[in-house]
Amino acid sequence: MTKYVVSTFRSLHEMRMISEIKQIFRGTLTPLSDRFSAASKKMSSVSDSSKDDHLHRTQDDFRQNTVTPAVVSSITQISDTVKGLTLKVNDSNVSFKAGQWVDYFIPGVEIFTGYSMCSAPKTLTEKGQLDLAIQFSDYPPTEWVHTKCKVDSQVSIRVGGNFYYDPKPSDPTADILLIAGGVGINPLYAMLLHVADLHEALAKGENVHKPGKVTMLYSARSEAELIFKDDIVKLCQNVPNIHCEFFVTKETQSLSSVQDVSVGRINESKLKSALADMNKENLKCYICGPPPMISSMEEYLVTLGVTKTQIAYEKWW
Repeated sequence: MTKYVVSTFRSLHEMRMISEIKQIFRGTLTPLSDRFSAASKKMSSVSDSSKDDHLHRTQDDFRQNTVTPAVVSSITQISDTVKGLTLKVNDSNVSFKAGQWVDYFIPGVEIFTGYSMCSAPKTLTEKGQLDLAIQFSDYPPTEWVHTKCKVDSQVSIRVGGNFYYDPKPSDPTADILLIAGGVGINPLYAMLLHVADLHEALAKGENVHKPGKVTMLYSARSEAELIFKDDIVKLCQNVPNIHCEFFVTKETQSLSSVQDVSVGRINESKLKSALADMNKENLKCYICGPPPMISSMEEYLVTLGVTKTQIAYEKWW
């Protein structure tokens, strides 16, 4: 998921970061001090254009201390507009929580942006790999991914983000509602994969958290843009207590032949139906998509009796 549009850097603090990034791309990987304190899981829109970039929008988010080199090990065309990248990361100290993102640095490009992981944390710890799904835009870093990036391309990454699902073994079982819009599926798909890994570990008798019921509502403009749809359907078939409903908003023809895809937006009625089978007393809701969608989803959920403290969201722009 392309997280934010990066504009120019304006502060002395940001100029220092530019200098350090230049050093990185000259071949000197210098650890960066952690300049960002953990804050709320929720991220808000900033209308001031001077704060309208990835760095400003995430300045209160957690970031790991170092920038780490990575190599593009494979590239796939997930849809007409979305490229899938697998990055090989050789530093065993790098880790992430399901839902987090990486600052993505490209040699020769001073500005940078952020992309959410769409793979499970376990894949990084066991295989040294992480996956990104990046929708095309003409913004320089993203355009580079779609037009110039090749297998064996060298990049650098730094993990960050306060939007994540990372339950501890002792945490009480909670039901989870995941609501995705477009490429906002990326961090939520990582969460879904993490739930599947927890169930696998439980089956082996490992001491891990026991997830509750998980329901995903996933909306895109067309069925072709429901990336990961087939894999999500398989998860629903093979992993206990996972259910997903798909929605398309710009297709006018009936999709009655496709039993798991509905025409129309996720609305209050759909949310009410999803919540009917969930424990609202012990519920966590994660939303990722465009700002208008997030605002309406939160409003619906609160109307249906979900408290704001049970809702975490991340906006993409």
